[in-house]
Amino acid sequence: MIIPVILSGGSGTRLWPLSRAQYPKQLLPLASEQTMLQETVVRAETVADTGPVFCVCNEDHRFMVAEQLRQVTNEVGDIILEPVGRNTAPAAAVAALRIQEKYPEAALLLLPADHVIQNTDAFAQAVALGMKAANGGALVTFGIVPDAPETGYGYIRAEMNGNNGQDDYTHAVQEFVEKPDRETAERYLVSGEYFWNSGMFLFKASKYLEELEQYQPEMLSVCRYALGKAKADLDFLRLDREAFTACPSDSIDYAVMEKTTNAAVVPLDAGWSDVGAWSALWGVKERDKAGNVTKGDVLLHDVNNSYIYAANRMVAAVGVDDHVIVETADAVLVSSKDRVQDVKKIVDHLKSEGRDEAVTHVRVNRPWGSYQTVDREDRFLVKRIVVKPGSSLSLQKHFHRAEHWIVVKGTARITVGDKEVVLSEDQSTYIPLGTLHRLENPGKIPLELVEVQTGSYLGEDDIERFDDRYGRV
Repeated sequence: MIIPVILSGGSGTRLWPLSRAQYPKQLLPLASEQTMLQETVVRAETVADTGPVFCVCNEDHRFMVAEQLRQVTNEVGDIILEPVGRNTAPAAAVAALRIQEKYPEAALLLLPADHVIQNTDAFAQAVALGMKAANGGALVTFGIVPDAPETGYGYIRAEMNGNNGQDDYTHAVQEFVEKPDRETAERYLVSGEYFWNSGMFLFKASKYLEELEQYQPEMLSVCRYALGKAKADLDFLRLDREAFTACPSDSIDYAVMEKTTNAAVVPLDAGWSDVGAWSALWGVKERDKAGNVTKGDVLLHDVNNSYIYAANRMVAAVGVDDHVIVETADAVLVSSKDRVQDVKKIVDHLKSEGRDEAVTHVRVNRPWGSYQTVDREDRFLVKRIVVKPGSSLSLQKHFHRAEHWIVVKGTARITVGDKEVVLSEDQSTYIPLGTLHRLENPGKIPLELVEVQTGSYLGEDDIERFDDRYGRV
């Protein structure tokens, strides 16, 4: 049996302003109507003899991940929450340990959640070939057949003559090499011995743990301890924070694959992209006659080979070539297509100034629904709040702000101090500063209300929770 393990821990800063720390690219529908995470799950389930899908993700994204998985699959194993990021080797280790408990003979198919693969049949065939090698004890990676001298990827050099016991489609790995310069990449392309390093892996859980025990025993020990102290939390398995924080951080490549004598590579030619920048997304989307990719309300005149995305309003462009323009509710990005890797520097600058645009969108998702900032000044903040049917916010209070709630759609059950009221459309209530309160939606349609906050401090961290069905503190 093959257990797909989806690694969903990235932040996708080069796809800002659409991708942000609290809503990264794998949770966005960038390449199709499904999110990249959902595409990865659906693709994995085309592989023969797969079991339930496991996922390792950032705990901040857990509710979005769970909801997106629920929408596309009925077979979800564990959603393992990392309290801190420790790269792919520890993530694979805790998944392997957990899966070995449940499915001792299973293989892990490790897949980043943010890749595009256009030919799913070719992907499934490559996995089937890799499984033959994995059954023989190999640690298999998938090497992307290069079609250009790409300098943005690491490479894998394969043994093409004499496969060291592998079949004609699976090759022993000679070495992993870092991102090359242009001249070296051109030489790699001509040789036919090099493949792009995809970051996808297939191996028996027991074999990976055996190799990790040999090359990274401390990492394995810490992962085993963190998993042993893990706690079930709703639909999630929460790793012990203190233990996992002490884990060494390393990639599967460095921790195991570059050291083992059992590494094998299966060539994959399936329209792959890691969508690492806006130019990559332009490359995988269907283009018009002028070479443009557009989404949303976009008007163009004399524009060529550009990517233009309008999320909230009409975007018009005139006389530009090879550009990326991305509009969201609170930010607009304009970049030449050959400089989009530098978008990360904008994000770094936003973070250094403590600006919210690096972390969240105007619309923020919560397990109970969402809120969107409508207006803000020094001592007031206006939000549009949507609460899903049957959901509720935590029982909470604030130390620096009062709140006014006006119901515009649906029914609200509101606790204020020791009183409970039910409000319908056009009715309102007031939450004094420091008063214990809760908002619930007892109805069958989404509850929508306008919240006006007033006070000396209006930050999201001005909250003390006393009871929360989602386990937040």
